[in-house]
Amino acid sequence: MEQLFTQALGLSPPWAVASVDFRQPEGAIYFAVECLAKRLACPACGAPEQPIHDRIDRRWQHLHFFQFRAYIDARLPRVACTVCGKTGQVEVPWSRPGAGFSLVMEAFVVALCQAMPVAHVARLVGVSDDRIWRVLRHHVDQARAQEDFSDVRRLAVDETSTRRGQRYVTLFHDADARRLLFVTPGRDAKTFAAFADDLRAHGGAPEAISDISMDMSQAFQSGARKQHPQAKITFDPFHVVALASRALDQVRRAEVKHEPDLKGSRWALLKDAERWSRTQIHQMHWLQRSHLKTARAWRLKQALRAIYDSRPAVDEAEHLLLRWISWARRSRLPAFKQLGATCKTHLAGIVEHFRSGLSNGFVEAMNAQIQAAKARAKGYATDRNLIAIAYLLCAKLRHLPRNPWLRPA
Repeated sequence: MEQLFTQALGLSPPWAVASVDFRQPEGAIYFAVECLAKRLACPACGAPEQPIHDRIDRRWQHLHFFQFRAYIDARLPRVACTVCGKTGQVEVPWSRPGAGFSLVMEAFVVALCQAMPVAHVARLVGVSDDRIWRVLRHHVDQARAQEDFSDVRRLAVDETSTRRGQRYVTLFHDADARRLLFVTPGRDAKTFAAFADDLRAHGGAPEAISDISMDMSQAFQSGARKQHPQAKITFDPFHVVALASRALDQVRRAEVKHEPDLKGSRWALLKDAERWSRTQIHQMHWLQRSHLKTARAWRLKQALRAIYDSRPAVDEAEHLLLRWISWARRSRLPAFKQLGATCKTHLAGIVEHFRSGLSNGFVEAMNAQIQAAKARAKGYATDRNLIAIAYLLCAKLRHLPRNPWLRPA
């Protein structure tokens, strides 16, 4: 039986399972592993055939065997080296130094954290949240350290809240590979400096960035121009249309005070026409036949969206946008007059979308994934935890430990 479990644990000489202690009342199995060698290489300098000084007891939690918790117990040798004079503890093949889990157990924990909140994983494993976070952060950091960003040329930058809109992190994505590259607290120009440092650390070059897609944040524009002066800035269509939707809502909220028929129209105005309910269809047909300011504002928003939907060439797009800006500024709607001025100021970046084809659509999908994980976890105690989850879900890390259920060790 000991030989069977030695093979199941993936051990090789000089390590072997010496005994198995099944404690049914505890619901646990304890595997006593021993090192059969009399002399070992020095863990500090590597000198071979050094004497064993003493042995210390250690325990690691392993994957369950059947429905029972499993633990590996071992008396770890400490080697007294006659060459370097140091006394050091040997490393074991089933765990990393200082860890309380086996490597296979840690791989399973990382796989679980991709699908459920850390608190749930901790309850399943029977340990504290902090232990799970330490495992997760270790493997995420280790996997990120091996990532290569040398081929990154186009970026998509956005922000997401960490605590109900009170604090934010900025996320930098590879717009071509559609993967998360870097996350840092804040949403100011300094976040671009932090990204540039991280890009260099992973073999990338800030001066190689050719295009950046983002919103119209002045802080983002300042950071981008300072760190990537050669890059062309694209203002994300989603954010441009969102500004029009916000202006439309301002018009509706001002007009609904003396036009009670507008009550309940908010979501119909913001939705795409194909998603209207029967009630909303009737409501919008009535609105379009009216002479209300809200109807005019809705047509302006739809016209802006139509420009993006038609996907014109760059020169035609600029012509259409200038016409729209002129219409908005003559609309006698203060919210749209202001939006028209904003679009005029940022026209080059808005038109750039029609050349680069960049947008933050996939970024919004990733942000939704991160926010959904945050909601399931009922928030994260620290930004560091949120950042670890963001990398785990969206960075497409290629060097995470393999799931032991899908690919047995």
